[in-house]
Amino acid sequence: MPRPRKCRKVCQLPRIQEFHPLGPPPCGPAVVLNVDEYEAIRLIDRQGFSQEECSAYMQVARTTVQMIYNSARKKLAAALVDGLPLRIEGGSYQLCDGKEEACGCGGCRRHLRACSQKTLMEEEVHEDRSPIG
Repeated sequence: MPRPRKCRKVCQLPRIQEFHPLGPPPCGPAVVLNVDEYEAIRLIDRQGFSQEECSAYMQVARTTVQMIYNSARKKLAAALVDGLPLRIEGGSYQLCDGKEEACGCGGCRRHLRACSQKTLMEEEVHEDRSPIG
């Protein structure tokens, strides 16, 4: 009996879930990129995480991240080279609940909101302590 699949932690869902090439209609089905594959691409290629940092953030083994990342790259290449639509959906993931002290991905909306409120409070405390002159 295989091990149950562990959910991968994802900071937030993509704002845009579907991409279509310009030009003549594509001759083939859309390439489906799972949300966890999207997250691996976002963390490694966009945020500059190493695979080890990505694995710690997504709460899976580094070898799992490597497998997810390689699968995502193949799908992106197929969509680009073959001119196919790309759709982001599904996968085995769990959205960030915003309860962590710090968000390792550079800030999901929940963490950015909390960080900006914390920064405002720190600035107010700093202003209260500054000497009046």
